[in-house]
Amino acid sequence: MNKSPIIWLTGMSGSGKSTLANHLKNKLKKYEYKVLIIDGDSIRDLDQKKLGFGLGDVLVNNMRIASLCEEQRSKFDLVLVPVISPYEKVRQKVRKALEPNFHLIYLKADIYSLKSRDTKGLYAAADRGEIKDLIGYSNINPYDKPVNPELTVRTSSDNSVDGALNYILEYLNGVIGDKITFK
Repeated sequence: MNKSPIIWLTGMSGSGKSTLANHLKNKLKKYEYKVLIIDGDSIRDLDQKKLGFGLGDVLVNNMRIASLCEEQRSKFDLVLVPVISPYEKVRQKVRKALEPNFHLIYLKADIYSLKSRDTKGLYAAADRGEIKDLIGYSNINPYDKPVNPELTVRTSSDNSVDGALNYILEYLNGVIGDKITFK
């Protein structure tokens, strides 16, 4: 059975997960790779019952994503998964379910960069008191930094998207065995 690589992009809201996944997919398409993006937000939105962001609901959502990855990986050369995935315990379960060829990439950005991007308006809403449990921003809902990611990529405002993309592509060259550069 084909165990195509699963690239699990984790990081706080606004760290660039979806942006980098889309850039990676577009870049790899030029090299004729079949790439699937399974976006954590899209999977969450499919639920009839609205899931929360506590450990139990995140586990349900992330394991659903892992199951979808396993179903789809034989049809693609690479599966990219941009998802916050805030709990180390959950990421370890996902890793166990998807090994071999599971790769955790941690997108690390400082809070100032995250707040300045705030593409979904979540940090502003949290500052106004409208969101009480924003992952990694509220005291009641932490983001566990990954213990042993295969790669950590700084995505703060002082780092360019192209730089982050090149760094990930360098890593992927070892995973997929090609020499792909971003230009």
